[in-house]
Amino acid sequence: MKVFLSKLNVLSGTDYKEVYPVAYGIFKDIKKKSKRKPYVRSCYFSKEKIFLDYFWQHIHQKNWWDQVRRLKFYKCALDLIKKSKIDPYSVQDPNKPNRLLHRFTGKTRLGNEFIVQIMEDKRTKQKHFISVFPK
Repeated sequence: MKVFLSKLNVLSGTDYKEVYPVAYGIFKDIKKKSKRKPYVRSCYFSKEKIFLDYFWQHIHQKNWWDQVRRLKFYKCALDLIKKSKIDPYSVQDPNKPNRLLHRFTGKTRLGNEFIVQIMEDKRTKQKHFISVFPK
């Protein structure tokens, strides 16, 4: 399987109080650019919008240790969404049949592998960035 090589590295820090403000600051910069839902445009999906709001709902359901582990890859995940042209592993969501889950694999500058998960609603064709986690 092909892997997207990001030029960025993971966010530094080992504590929630070090990593969260940096990751949320990146999100706030993107949020300032749109009047409604924050989004980035994806190269793979022909410059369609990938909405970012579901990620923050999902991340707050996790414990602090898991949040830090995932938030460290936030900047790399956005880089992958924006620039990757590599085909993802796509599967129908087993819980909801009207959703597709796309999993992209990436690698940071220092060689840390991670997976980005994007959910696509088949009916509305909207895409939402759900999760990022180390492989």
